[in-house]
Amino acid sequence: MKQYDICALGELLIDFTENGVSPQGNPVMEANPGGAPCNVLAMASKLGCRTAFIGKVGDDIFGRQLRKAIRDVGIDDTGLVTDRDVNTTLAFVHTGADGEREFSFYRKPGADMMLSEEDVPEQLIENCKIFHFGSLSMTSERCEKATKKAIEIAKKSGAIVSFDPNLRENLWDSLDTAKEKIRYGLSKCDILKISDNEIQWLTGEEDFDAAVNALRQEFDIPLIFLTLGKDGSRAYSLSGCYAEEPVIEANSIEKTGAGDTFFGCALARVLACKKLDLSSSELSEILKFANAGATIITTRKGALKVMPELSEIISLLGDCKS
Repeated sequence: MKQYDICALGELLIDFTENGVSPQGNPVMEANPGGAPCNVLAMASKLGCRTAFIGKVGDDIFGRQLRKAIRDVGIDDTGLVTDRDVNTTLAFVHTGADGEREFSFYRKPGADMMLSEEDVPEQLIENCKIFHFGSLSMTSERCEKATKKAIEIAKKSGAIVSFDPNLRENLWDSLDTAKEKIRYGLSKCDILKISDNEIQWLTGEEDFDAAVNALRQEFDIPLIFLTLGKDGSRAYSLSGCYAEEPVIEANSIEKTGAGDTFFGCALARVLACKKLDLSSSELSEILKFANAGATIITTRKGALKVMPELSEIISLLGDCKS
């Protein structure tokens, strides 16, 4: 028996998100805990999964806030290291009228980039069913080595490996480097969550089915989830099964964490299925559930601390049927 359902490695940071205007007319910024890998874990934890995180924060007020935040949502913080020399990574998020976001990162370097091979707790990874990572832990040479070490441990221990490219163009020296590192992630994963703009950028294909086929010709990925923003999501199994579900309409105020919430829901449901080769009906049910979770998070400020409850997701799905 594995101790953890999902263990993730990567960035844990503060998302300063706009939350009103001061009497002086200045934007008021709220310090929300964030970081894609931990957002995924937070959603999975809400669904009853046992989760653990590997990463690094600074020895500062934000680092202490983040450690408390992940503990509060049920994520094991054994693998969270404190760096006494580098501050916690910060991101300032501007949300447009359509809910789309623009990020400004304070990360030159940030503590998340300083995770080293020596910081990687092997036993934590050996005791998980799914090991999850993204591409941002490969934006620095030091953390890239830690990421690759963790992946190899996961592979040797028989864990399922999941990957979300989560492309943030302004954090890479060049898009060619980003593509190289993301392609490494594709070569190692068993489950992929990728967005519409990311798969088009990677493959050069405008048609999504053709883009997935292009990835499949090069990478043997058993299960692919494709998020399409306002158009919903699709899923593809290695045996050729396919599903597509529309987005659930909501009064969205921002989209921070929507993809992470989707993937946290999807991974929890995959664990419940106990297999990767899913039928079209199983894929469809996972997409409906994950779309519902993602819809709820877009009606809230922040992500990690306000993930939807299972009862909320079930209620929304019930409303959609009525």
